[in-house]
Amino acid sequence: MYPSTGQQAYDRGVMFSPDGRLYQVDYAREAVRRGATSIGIVALDSVVLLAHKNLNEQLAIPNTVQKIFKIDASIGVTYSGMVSDALHLVDVMRSRTQSHRMIYDETESVESITREVASELQLATQYGGVRPYGVSVLIGGYDKGPKLYEIDAGGPFLGYKADAIGAGKKIAEEILVRDYKDGMDLEDAIALGLACLKKVSEKKLVEDNLDISTITKDEGFRMFQSDEIAKHL
Repeated sequence: MYPSTGQQAYDRGVMFSPDGRLYQVDYAREAVRRGATSIGIVALDSVVLLAHKNLNEQLAIPNTVQKIFKIDASIGVTYSGMVSDALHLVDVMRSRTQSHRMIYDETESVESITREVASELQLATQYGGVRPYGVSVLIGGYDKGPKLYEIDAGGPFLGYKADAIGAGKKIAEEILVRDYKDGMDLEDAIALGLACLKKVSEKKLVEDNLDISTITKDEGFRMFQSDEIAKHL
């Protein structure tokens, strides 16, 4: 993955190497692969987001660590990778959706905000002196139906029925491919997401190291409280 001595000039900024690679983007993706696993699943008239919180500090207060965020009434996001980069993107998304609501008097579509955030990440791969974002995100929401998108650290995005990002991506995706069913209900989707996280997590899942949220047609975005999470474990 890392460049040889003769290729280090291509590692000092965002520029193509002779073999067509952007090393800084590769490093950003490596930061995502080292991040705690997050999962998104489209269910019947709903989307569920689940995220593992990697709590390594024994004296840390669990509820000060957040992996899932409300962006608008019917849009939520989770991430894997660098926390600071993710928090900045959350602020960007909230600002964009609020501006859209003020200008057009409507909620921005999930695909529209996804395109805007993808453009933000892509711009960081074009200029010297600006490093790429070390984060990938899952954006879930409901507009004309339940939607789920993944945005890669390099800027491309793709819609999914179910997806995983972070350290456990490969194993979680194998479970999702095997067990996901179109039109599954919300409870089954939550159970499937938890099965993935239990498989990839080195530590036992408890309510303190887990975030769960749902976005439904009727309720919009809802974050689960600790006692609700505990009931599903």
